[in-house]
Amino acid sequence: MALTFTPFAELGSDCPQFTLPAIDGKTYSSKDFANGKPLVVMFICNHCPYVQAIEDRLIQLGTDLKKDAINVVAICSNDAADHPEDSFENLQKRAQEKHYPFVYLHDESQDVAKAFGAVCTPDYFVYDGNLKLSYRGRLDDSWKDASKVTKRELYDAVQTLAKGAKVSDEQTASMGCSIKWK
Repeated sequence: MALTFTPFAELGSDCPQFTLPAIDGKTYSSKDFANGKPLVVMFICNHCPYVQAIEDRLIQLGTDLKKDAINVVAICSNDAADHPEDSFENLQKRAQEKHYPFVYLHDESQDVAKAFGAVCTPDYFVYDGNLKLSYRGRLDDSWKDASKVTKRELYDAVQTLAKGAKVSDEQTASMGCSIKWK
């Protein structure tokens, strides 16, 4: 497990276009998630201990934002040949077991992760209603222990954007396992 931190984001950049298969059997493109509200794109996987530690909080995030019609999209870009836990079939199983409230996409080619500049799992990208990057920080202030969370930084950023306000440029990097490149 190689600890990786997200780099400082190029805030204001456009959301990369993508079309990927989802674990629900459908294919989605970035346009399917453009509804004039913020968009959360998160790179996650099954095997990463950082993602496992926050998985229930990601589910809560998806549930909370769904109430406001804010789209949350998860993408797995890991090389499944080296990490079979991250195969399409295992992504389907995990999402069904945990009842993920968000669309879960599979980026087998890893082209989408590269287009976003994703480097780790978890890695978060929050876009405003015009699909301009506004937040690339961490989920909250206690990745390892949910009972110690005092600030839901990503959720708060989305709520700020939903109100039409600007998110602070001062953002704390997310950290996790490096994406497992081919």
